[in-house]
Amino acid sequence: MSVVRGFARALALVLVAACQGDSNGGSGAPPAVVNPEVVFAGGAAPDGATLRNPFESDTTSVAEGGRLFGTMNCDGCHAGGALGSTGPSLVDGRWRYGGSDGAVFHSIYYGRPRGMPAYGGMLSADATWKIVTYLRAQPVPAFVPTQAWR
Repeated sequence: MSVVRGFARALALVLVAACQGDSNGGSGAPPAVVNPEVVFAGGAAPDGATLRNPFESDTTSVAEGGRLFGTMNCDGCHAGGALGSTGPSLVDGRWRYGGSDGAVFHSIYYGRPRGMPAYGGMLSADATWKIVTYLRAQPVPAFVPTQAWR
């Protein structure tokens, strides 16, 4: 009987830990992100969440995000200052998968087809948000070496 009780207690602890684990910085949001730039069929948005950047406009987080941008080799594809090279510019205001903070977080954390790896296995949600904060702090350049998506 005590073995069954011990197993039940261990199972309960595993379930509680699994329910408390949240890869979205404690927001409780599902992996899907509602993109406000999309037209919803019938005006009804699919299930998802609007993620909010907890480090928005925080200058310390901008600096940390800049260091992470270099450390994670983001600049290998997106170039210094995120101007774009092999990968698209991240500061020109043109976004293939949505430019809201939540959509950019989702792209970094979960990756995108055709080239953008998912960094969520290597970066915490907070670190990902700091990269988003860094990108938002970059000035929009007068000339961007990438092309707009049509």
